[in-house]
Amino acid sequence: MACERVNENARNCSCTYSGCSRHGKCCECLQYHLNMDQLPACCFPPEVEKTYDRSFRAFVKCHSQ
Repeated sequence: MACERVNENARNCSCTYSGCSRHGKCCECLQYHLNMDQLPACCFPPEVEKTYDRSFRAFVKCHSQ
């Protein structure tokens, strides 16, 4: 099933990984990252997202400062 909001989602997607095949496909992105014990880019501030450390530890660290 195609995402009806993929273009809108892509405009708001904060992922900086250029090779991402899930860009704008939030459901696929969330499922992918949760399966890897990670969170997607949109859960992180830009300076943390750029490190590509999508771990839960990185999430807690940047949100507890």
